[in-house]
Amino acid sequence: MRTFSLVKGQPVFETKSGSKIGEISDLCISSTGKVNGLLVKKGFFFKQTLFLDIQNVATFGWDGVMVEDTECLEKLKVNPDYTLTHQHSLDGMLMLSKSGQSLGLLKDVYFQEEVGTIVGYEITDGFFSDITEGKQVIQSGKPLAIGKDAIIVDVNDT
Repeated sequence: MRTFSLVKGQPVFETKSGSKIGEISDLCISSTGKVNGLLVKKGFFFKQTLFLDIQNVATFGWDGVMVEDTECLEKLKVNPDYTLTHQHSLDGMLMLSKSGQSLGLLKDVYFQEEVGTIVGYEITDGFFSDITEGKQVIQSGKPLAIGKDAIIVDVNDT
């Protein structure tokens, strides 16, 4: 299990040649709340954003993401349903429980790298609250609902 903030900026390497082929820039999240791929920035001066299906990742290492072949990177044919920080961004969206309790604002996600299942959400109540109380992690193994104004998660309210 890993957070997006640990994966963001990591280099992507091809295992056949050992060549760096890009850097992770974002997650592609489906409307059901599953990570189905990664956005990879490739190039030096003229950066191009490519899609890497999560099933094509050989391993997620601590210092890099490994793929078997550069062929698994493809041009974005359609924009992803949601991303964490780019187009259709979920970062900073209000999170609510199914019972209507405000949980905070989404800051990061915890996901299982091998299958892309999101298992937790890091939320914030703002800068000063983070300093005094720290960020909170909401665990939810159930799919979420993503709306225009809020993200709804199924958690046990206490």
